[in-house]
Amino acid sequence: MDTATHIVMGFGLAGLATMDPAVVQSPLTYQAVMVGVVAGSVIPDIDTVLKLKNNAAYIRNHRGMTHSIPATLLWPLLLTAILLAMFPSANPSGLLIWTLAAVATHVFVDIFNAYGTQAVRPFTGKWVALGTINIFDPFIFSMHLLGFAIWQSLGHAGVTFIVIDAMLVVYYVLRGIYHRRVMNDVRQQLPGLTKVYLSPTMRWSHYHVAAESEKYYYVGKISGRRLELIDRFDRMPIDLSNEMIQAAAHDKNVRAFLSFSPIYHWSIEQRNNHWVIQFTDLRYYSKGTYPFTATVWLDHHLQVQSSYTGWVFSERKLRKKLVLAQVNS
Repeated sequence: MDTATHIVMGFGLAGLATMDPAVVQSPLTYQAVMVGVVAGSVIPDIDTVLKLKNNAAYIRNHRGMTHSIPATLLWPLLLTAILLAMFPSANPSGLLIWTLAAVATHVFVDIFNAYGTQAVRPFTGKWVALGTINIFDPFIFSMHLLGFAIWQSLGHAGVTFIVIDAMLVVYYVLRGIYHRRVMNDVRQQLPGLTKVYLSPTMRWSHYHVAAESEKYYYVGKISGRRLELIDRFDRMPIDLSNEMIQAAAHDKNVRAFLSFSPIYHWSIEQRNNHWVIQFTDLRYYSKGTYPFTATVWLDHHLQVQSSYTGWVFSERKLRKKLVLAQVNS
């Protein structure tokens, strides 16, 4: 989920914590828990600082180790130790339980996005991405805002958020059921598919679709139960015997892209005295373009002149980033 949603979920857990006698009987414990659940609700995304290094490091690691099983257990211990130094009279067990709930909730809700997480590490490095909830869901966010309004005006924070969380559980289940129905609709309208990737939008019945068969990749969108195809590409495995592909595959930006993207189209062109090898993720089609890409410029000696991976929404901006990367290399 987006950062704002994680934060409101943290405050929602603070509302639930008012049902815990160990919390409400001690003002210092309550203050510590308030800080702990908000901090715990965002701390797994601390790997966002990797953007300051480069996009390749961010893409390879975001929602990786910081969302893993060991991290989910270690973050609450770290936060509890820090908060006990700030609030020495706080109840340690109550503080630990609620910060653990905040961190675990963050990791859990992230697996419902199309982006997903590596939440099962260290047992497997596979991405868990159910694709049933958009990264920002207006209903989830609005329900928490409604809960805060009731909390501030009428009190009864615990009861309020028990009801709201019960409604959200039902909402998640219904989204999962609808997601399965959409998946079946896509497979019926495009027989022979081997994989289907659905990306939910902020509208209930609208999805982006990327799918593959033995021969083709498909890109489309779902409106209601109607599939509209946008693109079809020949499915071409990467030719590892190609010297240009071999050169590109050693670039850090390409390696980061390939470690993350499960369905992509690639191409080779000669342009302005260099070779352009481009990989485009087919899951993120938006406004006539595929914004998530990895692109490499090679000279005639197959040396990398410039490379970039990340989200760009026009060819002009991509060229500008590649020129900038070339200048800074």
